Amino acid sequence: MNKLLFTDKLKELDTSNKTTIQLYNEISALALKCGLAGSKAVAGKSAYYLSMEFLIGRGFYNNLMELGVIEETRKILALKGIDINVFEEIEDAALGNGGLGRLAACFLDSAAGLGIPLHGYGIRYKYGLFKQAIENGFQVELPDDWQRFGDPWSIRKESEKRVIKFADMSVTAVPYDMPVFGKRVNVLRLWQAEGSEEAQKISEYLYPADDTEEGKLLRLRQEYFFSAAAIGELVERHAKKFGKRFDNFAEYNAVQLNDTHPVLAIAEFVRLLTADYKVGFADALKFAGQTFSYTNHTVMPEALEFWGSAFVRKILPDIYAVLMRIFLTQKEEFNKLNCTFEETAAMSLYYSDGFSMANLAVFVCHTVNGVAKLHTDILKQNLFKTAYKFYPDKFQNKTNGITQRRWLMLCNSELSELIDNTVGSGWRGDISGLSKLNGQIDEIAKAFKCVKSEKKKQLFEYISRQEGIVIPHNFIVYSQVKRLHEYKRQLMTAFAILEIYNGLKDGSIKNFRPSVFVFGAKSAPSYKRAKAIIKFINEIAKSINSDEQTNGLLKVVFVRNYNVSYAEKIVAGTDVSLQVSTAGLEASGTGNMKFMMNGAVTCGTMDGANIEIAELAGRENNYIFGAEVDEIERLKADGYDPQEYIKMHRNAVESLINGTFSDGGTGCFKDLYDSLAVGASWHKPDNYFVLYDLSSYKEALLKINSDYGDEKAFAVKQLKNVANSAYFSSDRTINEYAADIWKII
Repeated sequence: MNKLLFTDKLKELDTSNKTTIQLYNEISALALKCGLAGSKAVAGKSAYYLSMEFLIGRGFYNNLMELGVIEETRKILALKGIDINVFEEIEDAALGNGGLGRLAACFLDSAAGLGIPLHGYGIRYKYGLFKQAIENGFQVELPDDWQRFGDPWSIRKESEKRVIKFADMSVTAVPYDMPVFGKRVNVLRLWQAEGSEEAQKISEYLYPADDTEEGKLLRLRQEYFFSAAAIGELVERHAKKFGKRFDNFAEYNAVQLNDTHPVLAIAEFVRLLTADYKVGFADALKFAGQTFSYTNHTVMPEALEFWGSAFVRKILPDIYAVLMRIFLTQKEEFNKLNCTFEETAAMSLYYSDGFSMANLAVFVCHTVNGVAKLHTDILKQNLFKTAYKFYPDKFQNKTNGITQRRWLMLCNSELSELIDNTVGSGWRGDISGLSKLNGQIDEIAKAFKCVKSEKKKQLFEYISRQEGIVIPHNFIVYSQVKRLHEYKRQLMTAFAILEIYNGLKDGSIKNFRPSVFVFGAKSAPSYKRAKAIIKFINEIAKSINSDEQTNGLLKVVFVRNYNVSYAEKIVAGTDVSLQVSTAGLEASGTGNMKFMMNGAVTCGTMDGANIEIAELAGRENNYIFGAEVDEIERLKADGYDPQEYIKMHRNAVESLINGTFSDGGTGCFKDLYDSLAVGASWHKPDNYFVLYDLSSYKEALLKINSDYGDEKAFAVKQLKNVANSAYFSSDRTINEYAADIWKII
């Protein structure tokens, strides 16, 4: 980065009579040009990260920080009468849904920051996920045209477009490159589908509804489209250098499959090598095994891609043929391993007249990794138990991480400055330096409280502007912000809030310190129960916030259109991070890490990375509650009847059906009640043990509220989390991937 050139050009920039959008585009273009100056390609091995999502958020501030010019930009603009914060009106690039996509973005950030050659491949969605509005308490999805402000951080590479062929059409994949700045400049390459009207639909929306045949086929097209474009490019690049020699492909290319969405890349690799370069099938499959590795992000079978053979055969007949040939190879290998019928069935790529992408990945890839210690153990002992028996060396754990650049340095400059003043600024280059705080926590507890108060003030002012809800600065902030899903148990938090509210009303809860519960979540458009939970939370918020008897003590906020930029403010201003998933179901979580790094205590179950947070920061500095995995498994085996718990929590639970709150005549609250009380054809009552854990959850929330009374002691707990959060940097995670899986350091 030529900083001097950038600052000189910025000083010369005429800002008069220009809109915020014009200034955003001009400053971004200038920074991009200067940032790319002198960047070099890698001669040796590079890694490539294939992901359906990259939740990159707003690039402006992060890129200026990574380029080392954010403060200079702030000062130069101030001299021109412009507050750099005006660019907050530029909304996020919502090219992801949740943790999966945000993790991918953090990994690219860390790799560039460490100088590791890692490039991303994905889809340049026109509309991203969706823009969430709340109307009468209900979620409403609006198109999120993130490009309406321009896209100055992307470079269209017209000369590098590719043609992707389906049985019924051909689609042009045009790459747009987003540079990722750090010690080196890596690239996130997003493919845009062009051609016919049908072709363009492929890159129109992230996760189109797949409850129809048309929707399923579109989803399949998306997954093949970007996987084939990426693999085709890598193979062609290698062939230009080495001809038809592919036995050394893995010496130059490591391909990481982020969950099951891009696993068709394996079949495309084999198809290309055999069809276009006349490589023998066995060799092509062997080279694929040397090249590809697979990250699993969920133990929930419904979240693992499974494609009906009729769909694959209809639009991807050549891929169908490759998959069937891999299946036959599997059968031969399993016979040699003397697998039983049941063992073969458990690992089979093809069953129930369809293809399991997870089983394809586990069979072919040289490495399979989970994303937290407990999650990886569950993969070995449950989801991929049979594969682990026969291929134990394939399995590794790589606990997720977050980039401290965005999630501490950028979003919490005040805390970053306090850390600088306490232990020096070396931690910015080597995050392990945060541990030095452990020896000085008592001394800086008061200063930390001032920082936290300032970040709360900023958060409350933002909530006031965005949501119209005023929160006094002395409120404790409890936050649960994440994708809306039943297993994440936002409904349990809603019930706990109701019970606290009722306790305040009847006087049974005393000496309660003022508290606000902040929710942020989007539901998948077709996920009716999740949308009902959003409505329920909003009904509770409306009732509690308008109750003059208690609203000086308790408030509830459901923020609209929760995204990366909102998250940056929430994680910095929160006291208590609510991570309450049913034990054994959250693979890792990364929100828990962001909160920890910003000095929030975790109130959570022993699930995902919560376990490692409690181990590293001390269980005494967090609030662990609820049934653990062994107890959940025992309840499932012995039979769990929630009726006694419904009686125990009758006021909260029956508020769904007794008219306390209105669901607008939709019947969705009755469906929520039935999911707890009677179950459904596809699950047992209270399938996620919401009611079973509710009492211990409420007790944990009240214990936190009581402990907060000793402000210094609570600040010490919060600082212990900051001081021991370095392990959760994605720098550590990426270093482990690079050393243990990709073999590039």
